[in-house]
Amino acid sequence: MKDKIANITRWILYLLLAFVALSGLLFYFKVIDSETFINLGKLLLVVGVAVMVISPVYGFITNPQNIIQLLISIGVAVVVVVIAYSLAENYYSDYQLEDLEITADTSKLVGVGLYTTYIAFGLTVLSVLYSSVVKMFK
Repeated sequence: MKDKIANITRWILYLLLAFVALSGLLFYFKVIDSETFINLGKLLLVVGVAVMVISPVYGFITNPQNIIQLLISIGVAVVVVVIAYSLAENYYSDYQLEDLEITADTSKLVGVGLYTTYIAFGLTVLSVLYSSVVKMFK
């Protein structure tokens, strides 16, 4: 049963990937306009988030001992976002904010997103290096 659900999920994700590639090509060759492309992106985002939420929930129902790993992962993600929030600042003057038509809070939230991405990338590189070193000594 688990393999059947995993295969269904895999094929749904393959279809989403193909749909993204097709819509990107259609937009690039000007077959569809930007409004349609943005609406397709919104639809794909909703479907992707639904698959992303439903798949782990099903996994926890069928295998409840993995909940501890989920809680640890969520805790690490929260710590990363809190660190990113504490590092982020608004670097623009009032004139620049008015010229860009954004607020200081929006500027800070963009900084949070960037710092979160940087930290996640750094942690990913460190984990790859760690696993490579450990694998060499085994």
